Amino acid sequence: MRRILIIDDDTALSDITRDMLEQYEYEVEQAYSVSEAFATLTDTRFDLLLLDINLPDGTGFEVCEELRRVSMVPVIFASARTGVDDRISGFEKGGDDYLPKPYSMKELLVRINALIRRTYGAAAEEEKVTFGNVEVNLTSRSVTKNGKEVSLSLKEFDLLAYLVRNRNNAVEKDKLISEVWGAFSEVDASTLTVHIRWLREKLEDEPSAPKYIKTVYKVGYMLEI
Repeated sequence: MRRILIIDDDTALSDITRDMLEQYEYEVEQAYSVSEAFATLTDTRFDLLLLDINLPDGTGFEVCEELRRVSMVPVIFASARTGVDDRISGFEKGGDDYLPKPYSMKELLVRINALIRRTYGAAAEEEKVTFGNVEVNLTSRSVTKNGKEVSLSLKEFDLLAYLVRNRNNAVEKDKLISEVWGAFSEVDASTLTVHIRWLREKLEDEPSAPKYIKTVYKVGYMLEI
């Protein structure tokens, strides 16, 4: 399991980001200042840092510059400072990527996955599943239809991925909700229905008469391929 350190004094955003990354099997620790970051980095090895610039006792630039003396661990700057000079400074100090705040969780996850792959290589051969004119790449979390990329939200992809992994088997609605949104989520069947409709609209040639994403009467849904 890859380990990520979030260094950000915005505790609410840091917590939300941690929760999201943990859903995707990253191990996450948090630091809220320069001094806490250095103390954590001294004791623990990380595979990637998500680093804010403005911190209570210094800047992320200082953290990255000092870190580069001893390590080439990937660093993504995430900051509300979006000026050209700040972005240039981020790369000059040794950053590998720069993401403006407020950022999309989906974009952050894609950038982290891409940087992890570039740095450490793919852990295994890509896992792809094709049905009709749709290809789902479970490794890169990407979907194409007729060779063109299809944009899915995080939950749309999670739902599709679960159906893909359980293809040709009917999955109960409660099971889908629990696996995709979490066992303690307050999401109900209507939210699931809406996400199924969105997937059909994006992937099926005739969404009103789906060929692949089927409703199983009194049970739930199934990807039939």
